[in-house]
Amino acid sequence: MLKTLFDDQRRYLNHFFDQIDPLQADLILKKLLSCKGVVILSGVGKSGHIAEKIANTFLSTGTRSFFLSPSNALHGDIGFVSKDDVFICFSKSGGSQELIDLLPHIKRKGASTIAVVSAHDSPLAKGSDLSIVLPIKREICPYDLAPTTSTAVQLIFGDCLAVALMQVKNFSMNDFAANHPGGMLGRKITLKVADLMLKKGDLPISKPDDLLMDVLHELSTKRCGCLLVVDEDFTLKGIFTDGDLRRAIQEKGPEALRMTLSQLMTQSPKSISAEHLGIEAVQKMEEDPSKLITVLPVLERGRVIGLIRMHDILQKDIT
Repeated sequence: MLKTLFDDQRRYLNHFFDQIDPLQADLILKKLLSCKGVVILSGVGKSGHIAEKIANTFLSTGTRSFFLSPSNALHGDIGFVSKDDVFICFSKSGGSQELIDLLPHIKRKGASTIAVVSAHDSPLAKGSDLSIVLPIKREICPYDLAPTTSTAVQLIFGDCLAVALMQVKNFSMNDFAANHPGGMLGRKITLKVADLMLKKGDLPISKPDDLLMDVLHELSTKRCGCLLVVDEDFTLKGIFTDGDLRRAIQEKGPEALRMTLSQLMTQSPKSISAEHLGIEAVQKMEEDPSKLITVLPVLERGRVIGLIRMHDILQKDIT
């Protein structure tokens, strides 16, 4: 049964994507970009829940916004509305009486009005400054009654608007981080390499002329899975990993122990700066699936200041 419903919903959503008017959607985007006040979203029932979610998404991605309940608006909360605002109402039928009653009062406040509906020539569409029809073939509900496909396309439309606004406004990851300091999402976009890296005495340091036999203790006791090979100024020259050790022993035998790290190390290893996000370190470690790595030297103007390990990132649960 679910497979059939999945197929039906895919078909109905494809109908939406095929029939939506992108030019009208762009007009709405331009109106929101020109808004000098606040974007106010409203709706009744399930459409109200969608409108509230979209308002929260707008707010967290750089567009000042809030959800206004139609019933609360008619009992005092309309005082929030100003002539600089844009009011967007969501209604599948475009005939929700609470919104129809509210719309004239919003217009008297001087705010611009936008109707997002799924019915042509609806009262809300006719009464608003701008409108768009979100075409739906039918609900997946067997009686074509329960809001299912209609709320899905409302959510798609609202989220696409939010992302478009982000892109045009150049809303950065740092901006996003400032709005999401808590929880797993907050950790992903606020924890920097500097917050996670090993420093100073915890770093596994060696010199290019060191013999492998002389640095095995450093490799073992620092438990980082690597040695950072640096010169006297701590400029990174290369990296020697547990994997390099295994390969050296397999290929050279005991002779490898009497070789210098400059002969065995990987030159020009990947590195990262302390100001990058921890999640960006993960992306750099995993960017080549054929050569996954678990450590990254942290550099400042070419000099080693730290080491970040996948283990430390996983402990913070930001992957």
